[in-house]
Amino acid sequence: MAAIHHLLDEYAESHRNGTNKLIHWICVPAIMISLVGLIWSIPVPEFFRELPFIFNWGILFVLLCMVYYIALSPSLAVGMILVTAFFLWIVYQLDQAEQLPLWAFCLIIFVVAWIGQFIGHKIEGKKPSFLKDLQFLLIGPVWLLSFIYQKLGLRY
Repeated sequence: MAAIHHLLDEYAESHRNGTNKLIHWICVPAIMISLVGLIWSIPVPEFFRELPFIFNWGILFVLLCMVYYIALSPSLAVGMILVTAFFLWIVYQLDQAEQLPLWAFCLIIFVVAWIGQFIGHKIEGKKPSFLKDLQFLLIGPVWLLSFIYQKLGLRY
């Protein structure tokens, strides 16, 4: 696995335009929330529902992502755990709202956010990094988090 700094630098190569960066600050979290919500919506076996805590495919997906982030950078993983816990809370609230099925709401957000991402890359004039390496789908969120770490003077 490549060093986190190398991955962040490579990701940054196609994210230099200010408008594209702004779009990413909006769309990457929206994609994260909607993707977790879509996966959360997949029916789970009965034994998952009988657990004394909420456990579903969305939470399992998040846990697997955290293993990846810990391997890349334990420091950034701590931030991702906090951010993702907040996103899980949002998904839970959306699931409880019952205004629209969670999967339908998340599908709309997912599609709109990806359209935004591709508009940003059209403005940037460069293809999204994940077209080169799917690993970059998981790098986008930590790339944003790395800016927060830099502002706070935290090392990663």
